[in-house]
Amino acid sequence: MKHNTYFLKIIKGFRWKRFWNVLDRISKASGKNKVFLIFDILNCAIRYGAGYHDYLIFAFYNMNAHQRDTYMTRLRNKKLIALMNDPAYTEVFGSKSLFDQRFREYLHRDFLDLSKADPDSFAHFMADKDVIFAKPNVGESGKGIQKLSKADFASVEELYRYVTAPENNFGVIEQLLTQHPDVSAVYPLAINSFRIVTIVPDGVPRCVYAVAKFGNEGKFVDNMENSGLCCPIDQETGRIMGCAHTSALICYDEHPYTGVKLMGYQLPFVKEAVELAKKAALEVPQVRYVGWDVCITPDGPAIIEGNVYPGYDFWQLPEHTPDKIGLYPYYCGLVPELKR
Repeated sequence: MKHNTYFLKIIKGFRWKRFWNVLDRISKASGKNKVFLIFDILNCAIRYGAGYHDYLIFAFYNMNAHQRDTYMTRLRNKKLIALMNDPAYTEVFGSKSLFDQRFREYLHRDFLDLSKADPDSFAHFMADKDVIFAKPNVGESGKGIQKLSKADFASVEELYRYVTAPENNFGVIEQLLTQHPDVSAVYPLAINSFRIVTIVPDGVPRCVYAVAKFGNEGKFVDNMENSGLCCPIDQETGRIMGCAHTSALICYDEHPYTGVKLMGYQLPFVKEAVELAKKAALEVPQVRYVGWDVCITPDGPAIIEGNVYPGYDFWQLPEHTPDKIGLYPYYCGLVPELKR
């Protein structure tokens, strides 16, 4: 019944143009008839809570029922979030200024809440900084973030007027961190990060998975929606253990911008980054399922932000699950209510 209710909600707000585009991609990838695929997609939506995008990215068209039932899907992830994250306490993760204040010790960088800044406090903040990031209080996928250089403005006063202008919608400014040279070698134009997903089902934090995200195409952010790449990381060795992929499901063995070979590449401070995320996961006990973005400086990891809607796709793509076994059994083992 719960899947049927969800399915009806999906139909009500259905984006038909996007569906037909995805259906074309599925048909070309699978070689299967579109009419058959439509019914199979509906079947997966009802039985596994999978959206049509899930069907595409996980290649459900190449799986049997048992294999499909092992995957975290849109509905299953939504249910896990509801079980683990109390909405009354998630605001701290949704506001950049609130997050920076609450997780100050994990950031390893200066920041300034613009709602509390005046020209004097702003000038003091900028005294030893040449470049800053200006970020909206609420946003996702790097949207609205600007990298600003003091040299591009006639004065600090002009820069202050710019970052506090209502039309720019900035909530916080942050110090630009120096990136570890081994991470910068893969892609030097962005502060690349690890996405580390933690879950705390019983008071003990666990790392579900860790992936490395890299910018691309000359952009200064590493988000997948901005042409970024993502690769799985071996938590024990700190090495990249699979090819990179984009949101368009293009796979790379080498970074397309720098040519750096990715498979087996040794990343620094991976264990330390995982431990930092696990420690941060205990800070807000009412929020127990978080995707942390952690960057790596020459001195160690620093948390960029926490996401209360963790991605469930990073670790389940065909290239990274050759056995066609997803994360759903792992989550159910930790949170039995997820399967009820």
